[in-house]
Amino acid sequence: MEDLTDVYNELIMEHSMNSYNKKKLTDYDFSEMGHNPNCGDEIKLELKLKNGIIEDMAFSGHGCAISQASTSIMIDTLKGKKINEAKKIIKTFIGMIKREITDEEELKILEDAIAFKNVSNMPARVKCALLAWHTLEDMINKNENNGQIITDCCH
Repeated sequence: MEDLTDVYNELIMEHSMNSYNKKKLTDYDFSEMGHNPNCGDEIKLELKLKNGIIEDMAFSGHGCAISQASTSIMIDTLKGKKINEAKKIIKTFIGMIKREITDEEELKILEDAIAFKNVSNMPARVKCALLAWHTLEDMINKNENNGQIITDCCH
């Protein structure tokens, strides 16, 4: 029987090598650059919203396998979610990586992103795994504060 860690490692490798989320959107509402000065990882996230729901997201840039896979899996996890749901998932992912959230029930909302749970044991890789999540969080907060992203949409 395959160890769950092996399944997670395969998922991370698959996303780092063959990410269909690594592209440019022809039409997006928001974009944000993310940079990890520790290792040089750099990404650009593009986000398309419709009625407060993440309709599409993509990324471009370069970085290590962890940052690329984390970005791709984040996109898969958040597509189709309302902004408020996405914010909760982002907060949970960051909490998991920082070991502040360990409850398995709470972590279920992460779906495949739970594959990065063991990154918390590798301090040098933590910022790589968090790059996209912090970048998206910054994008949402910045655009929420200036009224461009409506999180509690009534539609």
